[in-house]
Amino acid sequence: MSRRYIPNIIITGTPGCGKTSHAEGLVAQLNEEIHVKNTKFQHFSISDIAKERKCIDSYDEVLDTSVVDEDKLLDSLEPDLEKGGIIVDWHCCEIFPERLIDLVVVLRTDNSLLFDRLKKRDYKDNKIQENLDCEIMEVIAQEARDSYIPEIVIELGSNTVEEMEENIERIFAWTDNWVKDHEDGVTNELDPEVAAAAAAKQGDSDEELD
Repeated sequence: MSRRYIPNIIITGTPGCGKTSHAEGLVAQLNEEIHVKNTKFQHFSISDIAKERKCIDSYDEVLDTSVVDEDKLLDSLEPDLEKGGIIVDWHCCEIFPERLIDLVVVLRTDNSLLFDRLKKRDYKDNKIQENLDCEIMEVIAQEARDSYIPEIVIELGSNTVEEMEENIERIFAWTDNWVKDHEDGVTNELDPEVAAAAAAKQGDSDEELD
């Protein structure tokens, strides 16, 4: 059974909330201070990874954004996630298998600040509004809550540089404790009890369809 000795962390939130700044700062500190079995933490900006690994399915002209082939992306990422130490930076979190994710950080930003940040990126007005609506409706936060157990999902404010620095320190401390608590690593395989429960749930769904 394959095992990972350092955790995989998702840093997610609406565009403009500071995911990349958090991920870059976190990875730099982790690699400077945590050393386990010659492994290194890596920042995976999924927007860039999807392009590099040719996982772009199409382009949405209305929203001015690439559409990712999620199945192909996950097939590509699974070997990396099984090694551990991947800091995932993306606005989407629910597609990643729970068995390979150890912490999900949802960054939250006030809409007035978010508007200014997106405007500086020259986002189209409809794209800005879609992202503001997403933040107001807590879409990404709810996706995280629905997709992972509550114990591994945290929401952090991301409005100032001071908050970002505090967040990085907090995530670093969590990671340091995770490594100390899992000297033998964790399995990359699906827990048999979880698999049985999922199969039973699927069976119930099939019966309902019949």
